[in-house]
Amino acid sequence: MKKHLLLCAALVLSSLCWAQEKGTPAAENKKANENSTEVAKEKGVSVYSNDFTYTPYTPTFKSDGTTKKIKNVILMIGDGMGMSQAVAAYYANNNALSILSLKNMGYVRTYSASHFTTDSAASGTTYGCGVKTKNGYVGVTPDGEKKANVPEKIDAQGFATGIVTTDNISGATPSSFYAHSSSRNASKDILVQMKDSPLDFFAGGCVTLWNKYAPGEIDNLKKDGWTIINDYKKIGENMQAQRIGLVAYDKDVAPIMNGRGDFLPSTVKQAIAYLSQKSKKGFFMMVEGAQIDWGCHNNDSKYAITEVIDFDMAVSEALRFADENGETLVIITADHETGGMTMPNGDYKTRSVRGVFTTGGHSGVMVPIYAYGPYSQLFRGVQENTDVHHKIIEILSKVK
Repeated sequence: MKKHLLLCAALVLSSLCWAQEKGTPAAENKKANENSTEVAKEKGVSVYSNDFTYTPYTPTFKSDGTTKKIKNVILMIGDGMGMSQAVAAYYANNNALSILSLKNMGYVRTYSASHFTTDSAASGTTYGCGVKTKNGYVGVTPDGEKKANVPEKIDAQGFATGIVTTDNISGATPSSFYAHSSSRNASKDILVQMKDSPLDFFAGGCVTLWNKYAPGEIDNLKKDGWTIINDYKKIGENMQAQRIGLVAYDKDVAPIMNGRGDFLPSTVKQAIAYLSQKSKKGFFMMVEGAQIDWGCHNNDSKYAITEVIDFDMAVSEALRFADENGETLVIITADHETGGMTMPNGDYKTRSVRGVFTTGGHSGVMVPIYAYGPYSQLFRGVQENTDVHHKIIEILSKVK
């Protein structure tokens, strides 16, 4: 009997790993256990030679590090993106990333209230709500008390707010900016909280998710004034909508290496256009490149690196707007590092990177933080992840 159970467990684990490596829509992606004790694959080595490059946007630095007038803050979270992931993508993209062109940077401590190594829920809550909490908790304290998130804190001041992710919209990181739950896995409970949030815009996965967990909530959102669309290319056709909710097609939140296309950079560009005309006061937007984390959970260099490059394309859109606008702060960081990734070798000519992973889960190392625009100098040095939240609130309080 015991042998039979062990065999069944092995078969289930094998099927989950196959699903991960194959690359699935966000609603069905089975990630590895997020605890740092998760073992790496045998040898933990994955080599990727990039067969494409893109030219990142080069900032002008005109408003960078100033204390001039500010209206907007864009917080961009590369889930699982430690220094190694960013540098690997830099080498793979012919030694060029928008992220690594920035001058103001520091490091963020990521531990949670319950663990040395955080999960995305606890870390997302620090950025969203400014409080350390237990792993698995979203938008609440360790005692389960609701804590106001950035959109809730600034709504009364007249700011427009939005979130964009390549994960499910009920994923741990985006949830931290609109929901409150003692379980990151309570998808239905999290989704139904969208209608009570002050958000003006959301975009993420996916049709399968909503149909499975909250099939009636789309109609409720529409009754509350939301314009719900599925095709990210049509955001621009709805600029006069009261509120926009993009419930993405499953294919549009698949891994970039499996055909997601320009979903993230295109949606970020359109979301910025929508939010910037939505309120004269200004806007706050959180953008998550979620699947860097999934690639590192899989110890898959190709998956991780292509996701970082795609995330950097979205960063380019934000930096371009920041230069055009002159009153926008862009912050780029991570919720934690995933995979314990390092690079013992590579090849500049072939844009090849040899990634070695020490874990299939998260690690406890600090993650880098980069900032651009007015007040970007406030993010230099070592800081707590909760500090990032409080600095954002303080900066937005300067908006007249």
